[in-house]
Amino acid sequence: MESNAFNFNSFVEDSKQTLFNPREYFSTLSTEGGLGIPVLKAVLYGAVAGIFHLLWSILNLTHAGGAMGGMFGGAVGVLAFFGSIVAALIGLFLGAVIILLLVAIAGGKTDFEPIVHVSAALLVIMPVSAFLNVFAGIHWFLGALISLAVNLYALWLLFNAMTAALGSKTETSKIIVYVLAGLFILFFFIGLGTRRASRNFMREFEQHNMDLGERGVEQKSPPLCNSTHNDFMDVYNRLFI
Repeated sequence: MESNAFNFNSFVEDSKQTLFNPREYFSTLSTEGGLGIPVLKAVLYGAVAGIFHLLWSILNLTHAGGAMGGMFGGAVGVLAFFGSIVAALIGLFLGAVIILLLVAIAGGKTDFEPIVHVSAALLVIMPVSAFLNVFAGIHWFLGALISLAVNLYALWLLFNAMTAALGSKTETSKIIVYVLAGLFILFFFIGLGTRRASRNFMREFEQHNMDLGERGVEQKSPPLCNSTHNDFMDVYNRLFI
């Protein structure tokens, strides 16, 4: 956005350019004009992401909505809507701090205000991720795979932002992005292994409980009436004999 005044049409066009033509967009990104525009962009991105979370929860197309049912799933979605806005605002400034550290390593500009503008532009990935989260409700592995792809694409946007908007060294920025991509992929496979181990544990636990139940049925306990009669006779013998 070249003007300091917010323009919704420019906001939509900038979002498209960020996603589909990041190199050109970040090379012309206005990084001045205060923090009002970045904060407003973060709120809008968070709100759009929250609408998708709310919709998928009402339709029971997410794990939370599916587990809680239609009515409670909608309540979870409402919480997710407001939570997305809060998360976007936190992510705006927390992301700016992280970008600041990365840019400092890569020898780029470390003025905080331009970095906040870049961080706000990168938040365009939030509604994209929320929209694609519908696939997690179809199958958890499909959702995890798409989430990994979205994270890797976000790194590609970050690389363009660091080099085109903040003047970071290209080779150093590449190394940083490659390392982060490797960590994302590593955590992806760790998550798969953890989920598989958890499922195997729960399967063995349920089988163990079933085995204990079968053994309990096979073992006959002493009748309650006999036990009560024996206790009564012991007390009678001690008192009267």
